[in-house]
Amino acid sequence: MIATLTILPTLIAGSFLLAVPNAQAAARHITLTAQGSVTITPDAVRIYSTVSLIASSSQIALQDVNVKIKAVRDAFLANAIEQKDIKTQNVTVYPEYNYTSDRGSTLIGYRATQSFDVVVKNAANAGVVVDAIVAAGGDSLQINSVTPFLLNDTEATQGARESAVKNARQKARSYAKLLGVKLGKVVFLNEGSSPSFSGPIFAMEKSSDGSTEIELGQQELTLSITVKWAIK
Repeated sequence: MIATLTILPTLIAGSFLLAVPNAQAAARHITLTAQGSVTITPDAVRIYSTVSLIASSSQIALQDVNVKIKAVRDAFLANAIEQKDIKTQNVTVYPEYNYTSDRGSTLIGYRATQSFDVVVKNAANAGVVVDAIVAAGGDSLQINSVTPFLLNDTEATQGARESAVKNARQKARSYAKLLGVKLGKVVFLNEGSSPSFSGPIFAMEKSSDGSTEIELGQQELTLSITVKWAIK
């Protein structure tokens, strides 16, 4: 006896594939990917900064940095930053050399550094905090970056999900109409990786009185989903 094969078209992400089941017809479906996004205004700011000093010995360099670090930390605390939102990223001490073509490498001292990762939960206060730590750290302080972000993205993520589902449904209905079929139940849904942020982030500038202002700008939170509908 010779077995017969039934070949039914299956649409996956807008392309036809041929399913070749053995003796039984496979369930037909439409599978597609859609994105959803919402525009948000950041409500917090992360400040990355480093204190760096050079001295005649490693011990003196580290001691000098520690004095400056205390002043910078006190400036954070004096401007409504909680201790739990101040995190040391790294501490380094190393010899530093100067190189010239005629003398080669010459030891010029020992450099000590300590870096901070600090969260400013009140974004409107970020410029004041930047000015305060620069005053406290002086020329030994470096602002590595000032990055606005959304402190709690739960609500924004939900909005992006709703947008993604709406877009997926519209695409599925369009394909069903083009193919002359009807949509059945959703049989599979997968959300992609964690929501991503994109778009202009911020600008840091001086106001008319010379104080620092952090312009937060807006960002887009985007996520993608893959959905499979049964078709009739």
